[in-house]
Formats: sequence, structure tokens, C-alpha cells
Amino acid sequence: MIRVSIAGGTGYTAGELLRILLRHPQVEIESVISSTSVGMPVAETHRDLLGETGLLFSETFDRPDVIFLCLGHGRSRAFLQEKPLPEGCKIIDLGNDFRNDPHFDGKAFCFGLCELNREKIRKADYVANPGCFATSIMLALLPLAADDLLKEEIHVHAITGSTGAGKKPGETTHFSYRDNNISVYKPFTHQHLEEIGHTLRAAGSNHLPQINFVPMRGDFTRGIFASVYTKWLGSISEKEMAERYKEYYASSPFVFVSDKSISLKEVVNSNKALLHIEFHNGYIHITSIIDNLVKGASGQAVQNMNLMFGLEESAGLKLKGSAF
Repeated sequence: MIRVSIAGGTGYTAGELLRILLRHPQVEIESVISSTSVGMPVAETHRDLLGETGLLFSETFDRPDVIFLCLGHGRSRAFLQEKPLPEGCKIIDLGNDFRNDPHFDGKAFCFGLCELNREKIRKADYVANPGCFATSIMLALLPLAADDLLKEEIHVHAITGSTGAGKKPGETTHFSYRDNNISVYKPFTHQHLEEIGHTLRAAGSNHLPQINFVPMRGDFTRGIFASVYTKWLGSISEKEMAERYKEYYASSPFVFVSDKSISLKEVVNSNKALLHIEFHNGYIHITSIIDNLVKGASGQAVQNMNLMFGLEESAGLKLKGSAF
């Protein structure tokens, strides 16, 4: 059994990790760390886990085999400096501390996009989990990058649920703002652009063009729907391009290319990513959908853990989606 610790245990991503790992056949959760809730039952914070676990929040860990850092952006480095890990403990960081700056205290973090870095992750002890928007957009573009077909400006409009903003309430996250409302935020400047850029270059895009990314807040809780398009300079047909995408993701247990249009509910509560490709007026248009808390965060983190420990990549992740 893999002994797991979760740091930052009261947030949305930690709650999602707990829901997955409590049912993982190869995992034992040894500690859930919270600086604000020490000694309290985990199920008092994550109410849906009442009757599922008797775990209490703790101040620190014992001897985990792997620790998941769910601490919020910019806090993982401080945690690791304050709480040295036992020798041999692997790290999976769900924040943004190591995505673009992977070196820390003699450690080198591997970028944890399984569909690109699967073999590197298998050998890694330290993994930086990708961002949720970044995951959806990168999966839409990786096959084009691999064939060096990204030559013209890339345009992305993507909408996310309110859980993407984290658990701490703010002016643009509370119900009366989000309900029946859509708004743009951080247009052309979103922090995920940097990791998207270096990942697409690593995939094979030699001269990556400008990415024009307009993120939006949606009036729903879970999911990301990304609409991605760029001028099409290739010579193959729409059907052939769809087959190229299917071939690229053939080894992935979670990424699927749909021949029909897709909608967000088809991935909510699952670790799946669905893609759909069309050509219009000289452009290739890709729609890409994920659950931001699962494939965009905690599910992808467990996928990384499975690879790091030599398990089946889909272990513990065959989740039930929501059709309606």
C-alpha cells in the first residue's frame, strides 16, 4: 500500500483527492494536514465524506511515501522549507510553484502532463501538476504542436466553473455574483500561458506563435470548456485530422476524440478529457472539455501518482460521470 499525506487538507482539491484516494485500491491515507483545523474530523469540513472516513486533520505527517501539496499558489516552497520530508518521500504539487521554475533545494520537478511526459513521470520523484485551464488547452493543441503545425496566432476562449477560484470566497466567487452571470478575467495575461507555451514547445512546436487567451468565469461549479482555433495550413482533411488526434492519444486511458459536438456535462465528475475537431473557413477549431477539479487537478495528480509508483495509470480513477 502507498502511504499518502495531503497538505492543505481543507480546500476543494484536497477534498477531491480524498474522494478519489479513499477508494483507491493501493492507497492508505496516513495524514491530512491543516494548520487551521488540527484535531477536527475531516468529514466535518468535507461533509460528503461523513461515514466514509474517521480521519482527523493533523499538524504534520508521519512517514508518507508521497505527499500531495494542495496549499494554494506560492505556498509549497515555504511548506517544504518548514517541514522537511522523510527520505524517499515523493512530492506531487498541485499549486503553481514548480510548473515554470522546477528546481528547488536540489530537486527537479517533472511537469506532470501524462499525455506528453508519461515516461518521464514514471521515473520522477517530484512532479508539478499542470493547471486546469492549461490542461484543457494543451490537450487541444498537443497533436498540432507535435507535427509543428502551429504557425499562426492561436485564439482561445475558455470558461471555468466557480471551484476553479478556490474555496476562499471573494467578490467574484460568491453566489450572488456568479449566478446567472458570465465575466472575463485576466484576458491575454492569465498565469497558465507560461506553462502552455513551454509545454507546446517541448511537444515539437519550433516557433510557437502568439496565444490569445481570454478566460471567463461561468455560472456553474465544475468544468472547463475551451474553444481553440487557429489558421489551418495543413493539407489533410477534417476526418484525417481527427484520426491523427485519435492516434496521438491512443495510449491515454482518459483522452478521447468525439466525432460529434461535445458538451460540458459529458466529463463532469470524471477524469476524462473530450476533444472535437472541425474545419471552418480556413481555420481548425478544437473544443476541449475537462472537469477542472478532476482531470484539471486532483484526478490528474492521482494519475501522476499511479505512474510514479508503477501502477495502472487509471487505478482509482474509473469514476462515474454525470449525464444529466
